[in-house]
Amino acid sequence: MIASVKSAALYGTDALRVVVEADVHGGLPSFSIVGLPDNSVKESKERVRAAIINSGLEFPPRRITLNLAPADIKKEGGIFDLPISVAILAALGIIPRETALNYLFVGELGLNGGVRPVQGVISAAFLAKNLGLKGIVCPEANATEAGLSGIPVLPVFDLKETVYMLKGDPAPYILKNQIDITQPEISDIDLDEITGQEMPKRALTIAAAGGHNMLMIGPPGAGKSMLAKRLPTIMPMLNEKEVLECTRIYSAAGRLKKNSIINRRPFRSPHHSISDAGLIGGGTVPSPGEVTLSHNGVLFLDELPEFKRTSLEAMRQPVEDGVVTVSRASASFTFPARFQLIGAMNPCPCGFYGHPGRECRCTPSQIAKYRSRISGPLLDRIDIHVWVDPVDAGSVLNHLPGTSSKDTAQKVFKAKILQDTRGTINSRIPDRDLDNICTLDKACKRLLVAAINKYSLSMRGYKRVIKVARTIADLEDSPDIRDSHVAEALQYRPELTIPG
Repeated sequence: MIASVKSAALYGTDALRVVVEADVHGGLPSFSIVGLPDNSVKESKERVRAAIINSGLEFPPRRITLNLAPADIKKEGGIFDLPISVAILAALGIIPRETALNYLFVGELGLNGGVRPVQGVISAAFLAKNLGLKGIVCPEANATEAGLSGIPVLPVFDLKETVYMLKGDPAPYILKNQIDITQPEISDIDLDEITGQEMPKRALTIAAAGGHNMLMIGPPGAGKSMLAKRLPTIMPMLNEKEVLECTRIYSAAGRLKKNSIINRRPFRSPHHSISDAGLIGGGTVPSPGEVTLSHNGVLFLDELPEFKRTSLEAMRQPVEDGVVTVSRASASFTFPARFQLIGAMNPCPCGFYGHPGRECRCTPSQIAKYRSRISGPLLDRIDIHVWVDPVDAGSVLNHLPGTSSKDTAQKVFKAKILQDTRGTINSRIPDRDLDNICTLDKACKRLLVAAINKYSLSMRGYKRVIKVARTIADLEDSPDIRDSHVAEALQYRPELTIPG
């Protein structure tokens, strides 16, 4: 008897259709799997055998051959345990073969027949929807993410329950379109907790409103990390599309908690010892790196000069294009990576260059070598550079409540609405639309020409100044860019940021 069921193989953050074919007939007892399986798939023979027997079902001593088609795609992980079991039981006549063809199956089996969670279930659910199937049968722990696809989800706890369901017995609950992705965010940190730092807060607001990359420079303890961690609290909530994208990424990376979705903007802060593959993505079978895990959110790189030069240079493509491509001999994987880069660094190795109360003991050559760890092309891709001074004692002792994250978020939201009506956020304005969206009067042009001549701005730097000025105008609800907006945008350039 031959039976087949549909499953999915994870390919980056997408899912590819896999047909699991089972052939069961007489002969010397054997169990073989073909179709380019890796070791974890080959080991599923023992898990499947034990799961079927311990579920009280018959596993006859016959010749069993499993084929995972297409044969030219490598199959990995325990995601095929459940579809393999269902295919075998359908070939034995225990499960109706026609019923099994209507669903897509994913799940790993325990020796007791329990169905364990797997990665990439939301991608598999969207694949089932595109294939026109009736639903997806998946582990109960993955039901919430699968429900985001809009296709009926049949979550199961064990193999026995799966068999009863497919035989027509009362099925588990069917989940479909029951996920509220617009629930408000709750944060235990707030912008008003930061004493002073009005200029860095202003720069942070501009960065949030226009989606601009930002670099904070200042001595240790000035509050750079505190500022960066509060950026997500003033950013708009994720929309439906962004929730799906983020959940899909975290599911593929195996970072989703049981029955959860990503409904907050990601904030990733990797240590500077991270490898190139950990930051950009990679591995024998490439998996998402930190630049992808921070998609639609914030990637915070503290102590920026301490990161490896190769890692920082590898970020040029995702910072500019919003995607990162990882190539291997067998295939090329493209991961989304549209994030806001927020960096923090000291002005010198000892950290006290420019400190009003402490003396810097670094030599000019040491300072130059330290700053040269970050290349000019990468700095040029960062729109906003801001100096963060240490807070004076008077401000600490007489701390007055500042603007809260909620109030700042409302200003950011209004600026975002203006950008939505134009079809793009300011940091991503295409060059062809720059003149139409960012109209400059004569005073603005004179100011920019003077800045280009004095500070040798590159064309990329020139365009980024205009985009930041557009964001400042949006925050003031100004339809036109004025020279005051350009002047403020110019002070966030690296040429004017570090003292001396």
